[in-house]
Amino acid sequence: MKESGKISKAVIKRLPRYLRYLEELIKKDVDRISSNELSGLIGYTASQIRQDLNNFGGFGQQGYGYNVKALHVEISKILGLDQTYKMVIIGCGNLGQALANYTHYYKAGFIVCGMFDVNPRLVGLRINDIEVMDYSLLDEYLEQNSIDIGIICTNKGSAQEVADKLILGKVRGIWNFAPMDLTISDDVALENVHLSDSLQSLAYHINHRDD
Repeated sequence: MKESGKISKAVIKRLPRYLRYLEELIKKDVDRISSNELSGLIGYTASQIRQDLNNFGGFGQQGYGYNVKALHVEISKILGLDQTYKMVIIGCGNLGQALANYTHYYKAGFIVCGMFDVNPRLVGLRINDIEVMDYSLLDEYLEQNSIDIGIICTNKGSAQEVADKLILGKVRGIWNFAPMDLTISDDVALENVHLSDSLQSLAYHINHRDD
């Protein structure tokens, strides 16, 4: 297997898509699939699929294809989904609450342990049986609990301060929904989710479908 640092971000971003389709195949009791068949389902070329999976060892057999369950297990391991991740949400407005209520995280091993907000009307509220705590308690909470992922759902003006607190609290990764690019240390993983970027891209495609 290649070192993770040498595998492109584009390949990593395609792995969850493979996983989704493999899960559907497992539900349909499909035991094996070729790269050509997988290409027809997922939309990537068969060559692209083989190249992506060869980054991690290949997993296929010539004349047989891929064992669906085995490939699902291997991609899950590559993505780190064989572990459990403890998460905190900072910013408990509509988006923060929606994330807390998205039960898929729990099935996949992503556990929301704590929620924090500065709004006194939200503090004390229970979301999916998790009490929203005052933001002033975040430092102490991180010191007393080992948290893997911090989820930022605050406004733009607060996001960097929140990120700095999370980094000091030794989180391993930040999932940022605030509309700004954060400055963080290299030892903390960062995934930015800019909803406005995605919506604006959709607007472009609506208006340039013939291009």
